[in-house]
Amino acid sequence: MNNKQCLSAVLAAIIFIIAGCTAQKRNVTAIPASKSDVLSIIEKVNGYWQTQNPAHGRAFWDNAAYHTGNMEAYFITGKEEYRKYSEAWAEQNQWMGAKSANKAEWKYKYGETDDYVLFGDWQICFQTYIDLYHLDKDEKKISRAREVMEYEMSTPGSDYWWWADGLYMVMPVMTKLYKVTGNGSYLEKLYEYFTYANSIMYDSAEGLYYRDGKYVYPKHKTVNGRKDFWARGDGWVFAGLAKVLKDLPESDAYRSEYVSKFKGIAVAIRKAQQPQGYWTRSILDSAHAPGPETSGTAFFTYGLLWGINNGYLDSHEYLPVVKKSWDYLTKTALQPDGRIGYVQPIGERAIPGQVVNSNSTTNFGVGAFLMAACEMYRYLDKNKK
Repeated sequence: MNNKQCLSAVLAAIIFIIAGCTAQKRNVTAIPASKSDVLSIIEKVNGYWQTQNPAHGRAFWDNAAYHTGNMEAYFITGKEEYRKYSEAWAEQNQWMGAKSANKAEWKYKYGETDDYVLFGDWQICFQTYIDLYHLDKDEKKISRAREVMEYEMSTPGSDYWWWADGLYMVMPVMTKLYKVTGNGSYLEKLYEYFTYANSIMYDSAEGLYYRDGKYVYPKHKTVNGRKDFWARGDGWVFAGLAKVLKDLPESDAYRSEYVSKFKGIAVAIRKAQQPQGYWTRSILDSAHAPGPETSGTAFFTYGLLWGINNGYLDSHEYLPVVKKSWDYLTKTALQPDGRIGYVQPIGERAIPGQVVNSNSTTNFGVGAFLMAACEMYRYLDKNKK
């Protein structure tokens, strides 16, 4: 080897070492240095949202999904203004979802009026009401939740959860009410309804859920002819399963199936993550609706961290995934003023050409971000950082 070749080899080695060190540094800094870093992010994001949204909306799914994140932020920070914000929302909505008193008119397909009491988008609010009940055991906080869910369980129907979102909306309500009441019917009906949902939405080959029966392949395909799994839809399911496993008794007869579905989604999303850390709106076809999206990414990050924190997912395998998604959430989705951007608007599928940018923010997207941030805080707490 001549001098020129030696010099080239040395330079190449130096560049390789520098690149490796840079990559290693970037990999390390993708996880926050301390809990206080995450706490600052939680307070910045939630403070911005509550300041910008002082009026409380209805108890429908989008507002209620934010409050599931707000309550997690309260449990982490202990900030009374967070609890009071959710309490005021609950009071305004009379601790109810849809408000019809006539059980003969109660419906459970899609509807935004007060007769759709059995529709899961009107039941997610019960999660927050139950959380608030545990802080101050006033029965009024959960009486409507019990009335609705116990009536629902008395009916012969099992097809209440016909869309993926419903698994996040209602599955945790049932495990939370089981913990309050000890009524085993909540767990039996949970599994019965979950079994129906799996029969119409679950793709065992991919380990993912279609948003609902309309999107099952090959009846529906992406623009490239592939299976179309909507990121936020699978995010709802993944996060919902984490919340179920949190409250489900270890002795539950069906626990292994919930664990299996949870781990299956984790495997699928680990493979589909984009290099920039996010998941595209159509999980397995990034060209169908390209670009970053925050709500699905945040729910996936929450679920992955919960799985790591609770021993369901191997940290060596999944922490690199979380490092990249957290990097995206805090450096791209999070804006300087505390706004959470790149949230796909309300919908039910990945839409080619739909604009999703730094100004795209929603209540449920903020809730998902808070869920992920709070679980990151718990990861750091567990690992003494």
